[in-house]
Amino acid sequence: MMYLLIGLVWFLIAIALAASGALQHIRPPGPQILIFALTAVLLIAWRFNRPLRAWLDALDLRAIVALHLTRFVGAYFLFLYGKGELPFGFAVPAGCGDILVATIAAVLLLNWPAVARHRRWLGVWNVLGFVDIMMVVAEAAKQALTDPTSMAALLRLPLGLLPTFLVPLIIASHFLIFLRLYQESHRQER
Repeated sequence: MMYLLIGLVWFLIAIALAASGALQHIRPPGPQILIFALTAVLLIAWRFNRPLRAWLDALDLRAIVALHLTRFVGAYFLFLYGKGELPFGFAVPAGCGDILVATIAAVLLLNWPAVARHRRWLGVWNVLGFVDIMMVVAEAAKQALTDPTSMAALLRLPLGLLPTFLVPLIIASHFLIFLRLYQESHRQER
């Protein structure tokens, strides 16, 4: 329960940062550095905080996969592209990729008994999702370096929660899924 409270506090801080306009002053690659720094904090906390590690290890894998349903935010990228608030080079590939990853996550969750028997499906989805999120982060940096104003929507609410909260959680969750799958396959080999 403590970790959920910490997560809630982090979420509220992320909202405050985005709502205050503070993120608007961060120039590229600042948002990407923020994403990777927060991801590193999460992974370091997991590695060195035994109670946190035990809590995450006990967490149902479906809950970790369900986090990726938030990637339906890709539809909002497409909406903002239609309004001229995000560039095609970011919005369409990122939006379509995130929608695809979220859709596959939903299919996996709806078919969990089969996924439990055939973990390769989960592994393939995890690779796809990890590659997609890395490409989204890289493309956002590329677009922002070319024209910082083109990516302003990602630095205000509601999308300001992506670099300050959601994307670090998503990247860290991919690592956790990779680790769980590796541990499961390693146990089966014994």
